[in-house]
Amino acid sequence: MKNIDQKRRGFLRVAALFSTVPFIDAITKRGELLAGTIAKFSTKLVENGEVLTAAHWGMLKLTIKNGKVVKSEPYQKTSSIENSLQHYTQDLVYADDRVKYPMVRKSYLENPDSPKPELRGADEWVRVSYDDAIKLVAKELKKTRKEKGAEGVFAGSYGWKSSGSIHNCRVLLHRFMTATGGFTGTVGDYSTGASQVIMPHVLGTLEVYEQQTSWPVVLESSEVVVIWGANPLATLKIAWTSTDENGFKYFEKLKKSGKKIISIDPYKTETCEYLDAQWIAPNPNTDVAMMMGMVHTLLEAKKYDAAFLADYTEGFDKFKEYLYGKDDGIVKSAKWASKICGVDEKTINSLAHLFYDNRTMFMSGWGMQRAHHGEQPHWMLVTLASVIGQIGLPGGGFGLSYHYSNGGVPTAKSAIIGGITANVTPTKDEGGAAWLRNAAKYSFPVARIADALLNPGKTIDFNGKKVTYPEIDFIYWVGGNPLVHHQDTNTLLEAWKKPRTVVVNEAFWTPTARMADIVMPTTTSYERNDITATGDYSNLNIVPMKQAVKKQFEARDDYQIFSDLSKEFGVFDKYTQNKTEMQWIEEFYEKAYKQAQNMKLPMPTFREFWSKNQPITFDVPYENTQFVRYADFREDPILNPLGTPSGRIEIYSKTIEKMNYEHCKAHPTWLEPAEWVGMEDKPAEFALISPHPSHRLHSQLNNTSLRKKYAVANREPIWINTKDAKAKGIKSGDVVRVFNDRGEILTGAIVTDGLKPGIVRVQEGAWYDPLEKGKIGALCKNGNANLLTKDIPTSELAMGNSSNTALVNIEKYTKKAPDLTIFKQPS
Repeated sequence: MKNIDQKRRGFLRVAALFSTVPFIDAITKRGELLAGTIAKFSTKLVENGEVLTAAHWGMLKLTIKNGKVVKSEPYQKTSSIENSLQHYTQDLVYADDRVKYPMVRKSYLENPDSPKPELRGADEWVRVSYDDAIKLVAKELKKTRKEKGAEGVFAGSYGWKSSGSIHNCRVLLHRFMTATGGFTGTVGDYSTGASQVIMPHVLGTLEVYEQQTSWPVVLESSEVVVIWGANPLATLKIAWTSTDENGFKYFEKLKKSGKKIISIDPYKTETCEYLDAQWIAPNPNTDVAMMMGMVHTLLEAKKYDAAFLADYTEGFDKFKEYLYGKDDGIVKSAKWASKICGVDEKTINSLAHLFYDNRTMFMSGWGMQRAHHGEQPHWMLVTLASVIGQIGLPGGGFGLSYHYSNGGVPTAKSAIIGGITANVTPTKDEGGAAWLRNAAKYSFPVARIADALLNPGKTIDFNGKKVTYPEIDFIYWVGGNPLVHHQDTNTLLEAWKKPRTVVVNEAFWTPTARMADIVMPTTTSYERNDITATGDYSNLNIVPMKQAVKKQFEARDDYQIFSDLSKEFGVFDKYTQNKTEMQWIEEFYEKAYKQAQNMKLPMPTFREFWSKNQPITFDVPYENTQFVRYADFREDPILNPLGTPSGRIEIYSKTIEKMNYEHCKAHPTWLEPAEWVGMEDKPAEFALISPHPSHRLHSQLNNTSLRKKYAVANREPIWINTKDAKAKGIKSGDVVRVFNDRGEILTGAIVTDGLKPGIVRVQEGAWYDPLEKGKIGALCKNGNANLLTKDIPTSELAMGNSSNTALVNIEKYTKKAPDLTIFKQPS
């Protein structure tokens, strides 16, 4: 299987180059040639001055004084909207919880064959030398491969590793595992686990990671903009490479445009407030019912585009039969929907008419598909947009990525910076696509990690196939924090104690690092050289990521760690191609430089680029500012068919029909979630939503002084409706215990009218800080929402996560709140 998550982030950046420009050449003398050019200019650290670098949260200007970072700020500003993440580089480099030395859990060091995995998280740590740690990891990995085979080795690293083309720890890990015998990996991601599987069936593409109708077109042609389940002012602070921040500029223009803006979300988000949008608050997990009510309203009023449905969609008549209750006797009217979603019938009707009568752009977020039956919301949104009939028209239709990585910012005419590959010997025909491929021999859906660890040999359904879990006995994790980002933390803790060995490369003592057996200290991206682009869709800049300060304590780059491990396996030359980090960086640049020459684009030599320490900014052609998604398809669906079996938008999928799944039918369907506020015999009182945080990248930066900007009572905040808080005797600033049968956490209350009654809100990403170390079921002092979320798949189709399907109870915490310990060195 292909790793969809690896493919998605860079698809637009490399698609045009798949057939032309390989990122890695096989010239054997390349390393020697590069070594000569690198020596001609200095990579000496700046002792006093400024250094340009980049992170997921944008280009950064670092001020260095006496060899230390003393200030971090944006390299440039695009709008008046502040990116709060850009000022805390020094906190990361000099964090109190840096992993300073290679560390091994005491029981594991004493006997790796009987390491007492039940003591993970509670055992003592023993400092060892770097060389001894390398030899220990290599020895135990060889042992596992001999006993369990390649499938017994799980190479983790989900998602948001640091930016950069050479120090991509996820790819470096997979490259090492590929070179030494193989591994088990994952497919999919947590961000869009349901949509990225259902959308290819509906639209023939992932959709969630595609370029959107250009913002200039939206600003010129859209009359109504609907932000549905998204909070772009929070999520546009980051990008998979490095944010170009131009999304903020366009939302600033949208604010001034005078357009009708509607925010549909249980919470009145910062974006809703900023845009002064009309706020519509449905119950969580009920967007599908609300959309169905709108479609019924339009059909009854004969306000629908019959020609569009006939020419551009497949199977609408069968969906219409379901809508009118042919089989179940239930007409999915606005009245029916109102009882489910908690939005009054009149509002549902008026919104339906408003959307049809005006050129409307639906800008949808991803939270609604991170839920039980998460395949349904975006499928139903596409169906609603099809009924209205504006898909492919300027300013009309839908977009699933305006809130992510600055989707809709016009694409520049630019050279593309490549990256190191997971395959150690990419073939010529792989070209630029090679670094996107998953080199794993075995894979399962990423959100099923706990299930896989607990149930080796179990077979599950997944998108029309059967997947059998391997018996995993060795986990190697880099660049991620699964003990925070995975649902139902206590179940994951149980699962995490099953394998014999867990190795983690990490810069900080995260909850995941504390649950390892061997921890290798790594550099932050500010302690090494690298190169990246900004703008996952715009390709706007190429940026030098210059090393700002010396490596702290005994931290090593992931590239060095895996190079040294490769020596133990006799594959050093194969792994490194005998290249240093600077040789790789220059090679990536030279490839882009040749592209630029062929495209007649101005671009300095590598020596100029590196010594000037400035970004290269590319121009945007006018025609790219006029891009309309699906315009070609609308113009001629025969010559420009979609990638679906019918070539059209599949409102009814015969492919899915053949799968015969209980929880994903052949057309959009309202299916009652496993937990929601409208169910009978509720196991808890309040619906919990856990969106992306406004002042973190998932769990990144939780260990910095940025916490002071949002923490309440020194813990993660919980938003509670005013009436609900009064009924529970809770005031703003109180410590609140939030609990259900899966776990319990402490939070700090924010009482507000900007949240629908019956719902509470805790942002995901707070570091798990158990009251009792290593104990399953312990109270989390810091407020990690995933102690409470439900670890069930969206359906048999996508096997995505259902993090927003959860009910909880709340009460004022009357005991003395315990101090946090997670941001300090472990004892």
